[in-house]
Amino acid sequence: MSINGIVLAGGLSSRMGRDKALLPWQGRTLLEHMRGLLMQAGAERVWVSGDYPTFGGIPDQVARCGPLGGLHSVMQQMPDSPAWVVAVDTPLLAPRLLQRLAAEGRGACTIFDGHPFPMLLNVDNATRSVLAAMLDDAEGPRSVQAFQRRLQMHVLALESVDEACLVNCNTPEQWEDVAS
Repeated sequence: MSINGIVLAGGLSSRMGRDKALLPWQGRTLLEHMRGLLMQAGAERVWVSGDYPTFGGIPDQVARCGPLGGLHSVMQQMPDSPAWVVAVDTPLLAPRLLQRLAAEGRGACTIFDGHPFPMLLNVDNATRSVLAAMLDDAEGPRSVQAFQRRLQMHVLALESVDEACLVNCNTPEQWEDVAS
C-alpha cells in the first residue's frame, strides 16, 4: 500500500516564540527531521503545510484555522491516498508507530488513544468534503479532534513505553526538555 506523509508546519509558533519548524534538531531543522522520519517509515512522498518554499511547502489557503487550515491546503493538492499526518513539533516520534498505524488502521482516520497526532488519514473526496464543511462553518468547531470525531476515527491503544514518543514541544521549556 502506498502512503504519503504530511508535516503540519504552518503554525504561528506563538508559544515557542520562534518558528518551530526551523529549530535545530540533530544537525538539521526540525522540519527536515520530520520529513526524513516519514520517509524512513515508508512514505512515498512528503507534503509540507506552511510557507516553506525550500521544502515545497503549501501556504494555508484559509488563514487562522490552525492545523485544519494547513491540512485543508495540502489535501487540495495531493492525490487520493492514505497519508500519515504529523505535527512538526514531535521529534521523538518513532517510525514504527507510523508503521503500526498503517498496519492496523481502518476507515477514514486512525489515531492512538489520547493523541491527535500522528494520524493515518484516508485522503479522498469524502474526507476533503468533511474538512471543507468544518472550515466553512464559522460557528462550528475547528479542532483536529472534532474533525477526527466526524470521520468516526479508529483508535489504537498505545503502550505506556510509547507515550514519550508522542510528546510535542510547544514552549521553550518543553523544547529544552526534549532537546537535552
